[in-house]
Amino acid sequence: MQKPPQSMDFALKETSPKIGAGAVTGDKLSSTYDLVEQMQYLYVRVVKAKDLPGKDVTGGCDPYVEVKLGNYKGVTKHFEKKNNPEWNQVFAFSKERIQASVLEVYVKDKDVVADDLIGRALFDLNEIPKRIPPDSPLAPQWYRLEDRKGDKAKGELMLAVWMGTQADEAFPEAWHSDAASVGPDAVASIRSKVYLSPKLWYVRVNVIEAQDLVPNDKSRFPEVFVKAMLGNQALRTRISQSKTTNPMWNEDLMFVVAEPFEEPLVLSVEDRVGGNKDETLGKCVIPLHIVQRRLDHRPVNSRWLNLEKHVIVDGEKKEIKFASRIHLRICLEGGYHVLDESTHYSSDLRPTAKQLWRPSIGILELGILSAHGLMPMKTKDGRGTTDAYCVAKYGQKWIRTRTIVDNFMPRWNEQYTWEVFDTCTVITVGVFDNGHVHGGAGGARDARIGKVRIRLSTLEADRVYTHSYPLLVLHPSGVKKTGEIQLALRFTCSSLINMLHMYSHPLLPKMHYIHPLSVIQLDVLRHQAMQIVSTRLSRAEPPLRKEVVEYMLDVDSHMWSMRRSKANFFRIMGVLSGLIAVGKWFDQICNWRNPLTTILIHILFIILVLYPELILPTIFLYLFLIGIWNYRWRARHPPHMDTRLSHADAAHPDELDEEFDTFPTSRPSDIVRMRYDRLRSIAGRVQTVIGDLATQGERFQSLLSWRDPRATTLFVTFCLIAALVLYVTPFQVVALLAGIYVLRHPRFRHKLPSTPLNFFRRLPARSDSML
Repeated sequence: MQKPPQSMDFALKETSPKIGAGAVTGDKLSSTYDLVEQMQYLYVRVVKAKDLPGKDVTGGCDPYVEVKLGNYKGVTKHFEKKNNPEWNQVFAFSKERIQASVLEVYVKDKDVVADDLIGRALFDLNEIPKRIPPDSPLAPQWYRLEDRKGDKAKGELMLAVWMGTQADEAFPEAWHSDAASVGPDAVASIRSKVYLSPKLWYVRVNVIEAQDLVPNDKSRFPEVFVKAMLGNQALRTRISQSKTTNPMWNEDLMFVVAEPFEEPLVLSVEDRVGGNKDETLGKCVIPLHIVQRRLDHRPVNSRWLNLEKHVIVDGEKKEIKFASRIHLRICLEGGYHVLDESTHYSSDLRPTAKQLWRPSIGILELGILSAHGLMPMKTKDGRGTTDAYCVAKYGQKWIRTRTIVDNFMPRWNEQYTWEVFDTCTVITVGVFDNGHVHGGAGGARDARIGKVRIRLSTLEADRVYTHSYPLLVLHPSGVKKTGEIQLALRFTCSSLINMLHMYSHPLLPKMHYIHPLSVIQLDVLRHQAMQIVSTRLSRAEPPLRKEVVEYMLDVDSHMWSMRRSKANFFRIMGVLSGLIAVGKWFDQICNWRNPLTTILIHILFIILVLYPELILPTIFLYLFLIGIWNYRWRARHPPHMDTRLSHADAAHPDELDEEFDTFPTSRPSDIVRMRYDRLRSIAGRVQTVIGDLATQGERFQSLLSWRDPRATTLFVTFCLIAALVLYVTPFQVVALLAGIYVLRHPRFRHKLPSTPLNFFRRLPARSDSML
């Protein structure tokens, strides 16, 4: 079912940025940093000063350095009473915005009333050297300070001044003139950074049995279960069927844990003594760093552990010497891949244990160039503003670009690289508004501007893709375009044989197939893994905030959405549309709409019946020709967010409001009742369809079940006659006659249903027995 294309405003656009990839230049930068446009910066590294004169009555000074270029001014921190301070701070001034010809560096003494000038150094911009990596960093030099008149002053300042690009090692940590309005406390929150997801493990706890339990009430049969706690994860076994002091379970409990292991596993054996009352019979604490690590399906050794129990005597805890025991198998599973993303767009499929990784098959390079047309995301001083930064996630590596302050057309021009182990993975790039640039309150959140997903298997190797992607965000009021982001992307294949061989391997590590986890288990474990990753990254400095990580990982993708359900239904119809089209074409052949085509099909059919060895070669040759024919119209650009496919451009406001509702709901009862009734009506239709499918299946079963004795007698008799006829008649003759009967002329057809269909519809089903 072909849907009309989405509007051009939401479409992908090819761009032609001035990047080094593919260009023949003499610049070293073109070979290593070639997916972004070069941005020139003036760098000033203020290292230290010595022999500074005392300015106050005590003979000491509180020095700091002020670096000034035109209207831009950067300031170091100041030291109390220090004549030989060390700063080692870098300042970067964008060459595009330089309107001065002289760089001024002042050393000043911090004072209560007015800061005193200790000395200065001036630099002519035309005399400043240019540095291009991989050249070694420019060595700083001592410069004698001078006063305002140009005479020599006491003291010296160690500096390095050079012209460079964003490829410079000093770039990420530098103070930027673009962010001059940012206070010193918020500078860390606007810098670019690379993060690594924590290494995640599944913990499998096989609870086998317990022995010598001592319940407080010995007059009743204990109803014992085991509760396991790991951080904020809690699981429990079922109540043991053997209601004795030696209960058995043999039940697996699965947890997610991240390195380094911070919290132990706590097991408690509990007795259900009342409706909601549980009594602890014993506990044990297991540090995870001593737990065995398993790489395959071979069983681990079981262990008996003592259960500690405390009783209160005279208000004090006392430990009981006689210990009950619990029998366990516990291991860290290294053969699984811990899913922390939606399976539809995972960026990594490798097992936890590094020794099970296959060699990489290539390199993915991403150039984040710029964005334009961004919407104002917040208000400052009565006007709209946006402080945009990008986050990209692939595999375990997350990158965050620097924040471009107060700009609706930010230019980042930052390039990053990832190793690729499987092409059937997806890279996600998100754009966010930094809510903490101007000292946002603790509750401030980084607002989402939009994101892009690109599947690596859709990219041609060694080709540079430069496109402008629409940034789309779904709001309760509908889908909105919040801007466009310009990316440059290149996948370089290191081994074509390994990459093609990868298509024969299972998508997930083999443990997922040898010891599969249930769908419910995977959902719970994925949710726990997402929580662990978002918590760990939000503790980094600068933090990758929880709302950012959750948006990148699509935490809420499993929630109910009427819009998404409609979109998936039409996706299924789109898949079936090919079969429907073939069915319609065959119906036209059978009805002789085009006599010439029908005659040709008759001839082809007779040839295939007479020479059956040609059937499979004909099918595969036909598929080959279709593939070659479609090559001319293959997609020449990566996939992007499609509003028409997502049914985002025509969603009803109430459906969107339901999609954005919290869980549990926070809407008024009359709205919830209306939505519940709507869901009941949809579920009623689904229920009817499922019932019809069950009815057809039960009719097939009743052919030989003697549920309808007359129908089964007729069918069994027909089977006997058919077996005798087919035994004495060559198969080719039967196939030829059947084909000619199906393709017969409309003159020999009638509109009533066929005899076999009439017979089938009369067969009984179990729907009669339904209440």
